[in-house]
Parts: sequence; C-alpha cells; structure tokens
Amino acid sequence: MRLRRPIPAVLTLLFLCVVQSGVVHSHQGGTGDRDQEILRIQQLIQDRNLAGARLRLTEAAKKYPADAGFDNLMGVVDAQEGKYTEAESSFSRALRREPKFTGASLNLGRLYQENSGVDPQARRKALDVYLGVLVYEPNNAEANYQSAALLLNQGKFRESLDHVSRLPQETQTSAQALSILCAGYAGLGLRKESDFVATRLLSDPNLSEADAQQALLGLRPGKRDDLIISLLEGLQNRQPLSPGLLRSLGLAYEGMGRLEEARAMLERSATPESLTVGSLVELARVARKQHDYKGSLGFLAHARDLDPNNAGIHYYFGLVCLDLNLVAEARNSFEKAVQFDPENPDYNYAMGAASTFRHDPGEAVPYFEKYLKLRPRDPRGKLALGTAFFRAKDYDSAVPHLKEAAMIPETATTAHYYLGAIAMQERLLDEARSELELALKSKPDYADALAELGQYYLIQKDYSEAEKQIRRALEINPDHYSANFYLLTLYARTRDARQDEQAKRFEELKKLLAEKTQEFLRIVEVRPIETP
Repeated sequence: MRLRRPIPAVLTLLFLCVVQSGVVHSHQGGTGDRDQEILRIQQLIQDRNLAGARLRLTEAAKKYPADAGFDNLMGVVDAQEGKYTEAESSFSRALRREPKFTGASLNLGRLYQENSGVDPQARRKALDVYLGVLVYEPNNAEANYQSAALLLNQGKFRESLDHVSRLPQETQTSAQALSILCAGYAGLGLRKESDFVATRLLSDPNLSEADAQQALLGLRPGKRDDLIISLLEGLQNRQPLSPGLLRSLGLAYEGMGRLEEARAMLERSATPESLTVGSLVELARVARKQHDYKGSLGFLAHARDLDPNNAGIHYYFGLVCLDLNLVAEARNSFEKAVQFDPENPDYNYAMGAASTFRHDPGEAVPYFEKYLKLRPRDPRGKLALGTAFFRAKDYDSAVPHLKEAAMIPETATTAHYYLGAIAMQERLLDEARSELELALKSKPDYADALAELGQYYLIQKDYSEAEKQIRRALEINPDHYSANFYLLTLYARTRDARQDEQAKRFEELKKLLAEKTQEFLRIVEVRPIETP
C-alpha cells in the first residue's frame, strides 16, 4: 500500500475521487438509480468535466436532499475547482448527515492539508478529522499515516511514532513510513534506532524527495547532520535535488564543519528564483566562518539591498565589519539596526561598543544604559557601561558599575582590571596593586593587567619588577600599546641603550592605532552572542 502524502495537489484530487468510489453505498441504503447516478458523476469528475458533474449534482440534490454521498461528491468538485470554503462546507455537511462517513472525513482532512497555506488552522483541523476517524476505526491506515505526518510537523515525535506503529506491517516498511520513523527516532535523540532506520530508508528504491523532506522534520531538531548528509547524498545519486534540499544539504555540511562543501551547496541552491534574504545571510554566515570577511560582506550587501529596513542584516553587517577592524563602518551599520529596532538589546549593546571610540566616548553610555534596562540581569552590561564611563574619564560614574561587575565571576577579572586602572589614574597605588593582582590571580596571562602592574612598579621605581611585568605582557601580546609605552618609559628612566630602538617600535604602533584596535576588541569580547 502506498499511502498518499499531505502535499501534492494532483494526488489529492485523485484521492478525493477514489475514496468516494469506496463509499458509493452509503448507510442510507439508496436505490440502484441513486448508485448509478453517483457512478456517472464520478466518471464526469475523473474526465475533468467539472461543469457537467456540478450540474448533475445540483439535480441530484433535489431528488436526494439528505444524501451524504452527493454532498461528498460536491466537495470533490469544489476542491478541484479551488473553492476551499465551499468544499469544506460540502464535506462537513456530509459528515453532519453521516458522522462515520470515512470517505468524506478523509477527503476533508486532505482538503485541510492542501490549504494550510491559506488557513492557519488547517493542519490542526486536519488532525482533528483524522483522529475522529480513528475513534471508530482505529486501524484505518490513511488516518494513522496522516496523523503521524501531522504530529511530526508539530514536533510530537512520540505520538507520531505511535500512529506509525498502527500501520499494517508491510506499510511500515515503505519509504513513506520509514521517513517518519527516522524523523521520530532522531527527534527523540534515539541514535541507534534512527541510524538503523536511515540505512533502511536509504536502501529503499522508492525513496523520493518528499520522503527526504519528511525525514528532515526530525533530523534537523535532532541535530543529525550526519544522517542528513548520508540521506541527501544518496538521493542525489539517483536524481537532482531541488533547491530546498540542496540548501538542507549545505546547512548539514556547515553543521559538520565542512565549510567549503557547505558554501558550494548553498550557492547552488540560491537560484534566481529561490534567492532570498535568508539564503544570502546563510551564505554570509558560512563565508564568515571561512574567514572570508569580504565575501561575507558581499552577500550581506546584496541582502541589504533586497531588504533595506531589516535591522538584523545591518547588525550582522556591522559584526563582519568588526572582523575587518572597520570600526566606523560597523558603527554606521549598528546605528541603522538600532533605528529600525530600538528595543533590541543586542543592537544597543553593539552600538554602545562601537560608539566607545567616537571623539566623545560618552556617546556609548545611553546605549549601554538601554541595554541594561532591557537586560538588567546580564552582568556584561554593567561591565560595558563601567568601561564606557572609564574611557570617557568619568571615573566616579564608572566605579559603581565596575564594582557590581567585580562581584560576579563571569565579569570579575575584567572589572578588577578597570578598577585597578582607575586607581592608577587617581594614584591610589595600594588599591591599584590589589585590584590588578586580583585580575591576574584568575587570569595570569592578562596582558592588560600585567602592563598596568608594570606601570605601578615604574611609579614605585622598582625598575626590575616593572620590566618583569612589562615583558610578561609583551610575551603574550608583542603589539600591546601600553606595555610598549611603559617599556619605552622604563628605558628612558634607566638610560637603557635600547631606548632608541624601542622608540621606533612605539612609533610604528602609534601609526597602526593599536590602542584603539586592542581596546575595542577587548570591549566587544563581552557582547552578548547572538546568531544572526
């Protein structure tokens, strides 16, 4: 038995006719004339003479005004003419006359599935119809299969599997049933079972694209990219994949870290007809993982052209700009993201981080304050706001936020560093040393804290210890701006012969604007992570 799917329209229309042929003798015990009339109307429908069928049905309704069989056939004609509301009314009327009229119920269920795009409640109503059939006919194969498929669409994997188990044994081994079994087991995290069924499904000569699409409903949430690849590569050996399945294969490659294959497959799937903002963003994401930042920006620029008011695209464009250290361009993109979606916390955070390096770092403060309002429990917001005040040299405002951040393990290390840096600026040397040592206790390779501790020893004129801390910082990050400056200061004070060489080195770093680059990267490290 090859069960009928809930999607292809042509199959549905044939199904509507065939089902009725099995119920020509309704429970009303009609006459031979009545049965002959039904057969004539069925033939007209099969011959696509819908006008003739409707005419005969109109006449039959006068002669048999309460006959559910003619109501059912009228529903078939309505459905084939694309009259969803009228077809629903006809099938429902047949079921009011005969509540256990299985043919009309299955027709109505199929009608709902065909029109899920125009009726948001259609799938729910279809499931209700099929479950209604199973109340009095629990082993009905079509009702069980369609119920399993609909429950699978809802992510109710266990319930879906239960209905598959009620199918005849020979039907359970069909590609259609196996696709539901594979999806259900994968969705429930049953790896051994899903592996076994996937192997059987892949070896079935009747495996179709529709079967693969059905299996994906559980393989995706079950994070079985390996099975998706096996299944779709196997199907691709038999027939060309549609753009939708090429995309699914590309995303599975991405999930397995096979980025070159992922990008190639996603590019193949993005035909002129199927190209969307979403597909461009997916390509941008893969390109970014390949560290092809310029390529990623190219895809995002195209997506931005297609949907210029999409805040998410502007935000993602800004993130990739940061990968290229294009801080000004990143800020412009974040600003647009905030304009289009001012209540998004991540956009406000990103705008604050980028604004920290404006002429007035205080411009970042309102965005971080908005972020804290939107996500008051995120300690990273407190740290970011304290950092913004620090860069604006508003130390009195910075300290309370940094002290709060220092109380939370996730942000304590960085907060202690900034509190130490503020204490250094205010020449509270004992406090500065204490805060910096706290930062280094949890992160011994913290180059920023090592450099500041080196400055502390410079002020204390403990040049030996100062050089020790500064050199440790430079071993970790040879381009560290502050550490190079403090080393130059040390050489100047100690009249070291290496002073001239270090002066040249420091001038090179100034030209590269290392201070802004390094500090900006430190700040954005604590931004909330969001997948575009």
